[in-house]
Amino acid sequence: MSAISPPGTRWTGLRTWWARNPPGAGAAILATGIISIGLEQTGYEILSRIVLALAAIGWLGLAAAFVVRLLRERERWLTEAGTPSALTAVAATTVLGTRLVTLGWEVPAEALLALSAALWPGLLLLVVRQWRPRMPGAVFLGCVATQGLAVLGATLAPATHTDWLAHTALVLFWLGLVLYATALFYFDYREVATGAGDQWVAGGALAISALAGSKLILAYQANIYLWNNDDNGVLRWVTEALLVLVLGSYCVLAVAEALWPRPRYDVLRWATVFPLGMTAVAALSVAAAIGVGWLKGLGQVLLWISVAAWLAVVAVAVRRPQEP
Repeated sequence: MSAISPPGTRWTGLRTWWARNPPGAGAAILATGIISIGLEQTGYEILSRIVLALAAIGWLGLAAAFVVRLLRERERWLTEAGTPSALTAVAATTVLGTRLVTLGWEVPAEALLALSAALWPGLLLLVVRQWRPRMPGAVFLGCVATQGLAVLGATLAPATHTDWLAHTALVLFWLGLVLYATALFYFDYREVATGAGDQWVAGGALAISALAGSKLILAYQANIYLWNNDDNGVLRWVTEALLVLVLGSYCVLAVAEALWPRPRYDVLRWATVFPLGMTAVAALSVAAAIGVGWLKGLGQVLLWISVAAWLAVVAVAVRRPQEP
């Protein structure tokens, strides 16, 4: 499709791409959902709700494609389910649910938590069995999906006064870190220089881990009987260390983009946008959890960088949806 194709043709092509590429669509929803959360954290409620509506519409389209593919193209569904990108569906669902909690919509958020929890173990098992040496950045999506469950559980726990959700989220938080360390062993570090966009997931997984840690700290502040002070101290220290690693990886990946430019559009650029947004949201959430004021300012700057990246990828995706 050329750059001068009629607008209607472009949108038809985009809808076709969306239907045929559930993994890419999942990353797009994940990126859009986390941008909505960041806008809400910084007080841009109207913009946040507009972006949330886009994420919700996309999620419904992804869910429909998921069901149709399962019923009509079972072999292709199983093949795609074994790819790391399949876990973006779980992560996107948890991010959407987390945003709904901030609106006070606990019941639909609980439904999304139940759905993502039901999908997570089977997809994770299929994906982990396919891990091999020299994997791209998508190998870290096992950590992202797991920490997404932790974030949603820890966010719902104080809102619904459900202690077991916080305890389960804490277990998932530690499991997510184990999955990250394991994925790090399989990751091809050359992807930092050659990756088409999903190399950023290495930093995004750390960012959602820091976000999960901050949500658990906030849950403890709402109910100090969840665990003892020593456990919370360890959680706080680990969360702070994770944020340091997040910011370090952000700098490394940004420098790599400058040294080895990759200007050609690729659907994997959605896997660049959501780590950018996740880093901003993690900084803002950690700032609220541990009371470090300068992190809030940093988070706001990083948020607008991620918004700019989101707008750029949306614009190119509309113009050239057929590209891989």
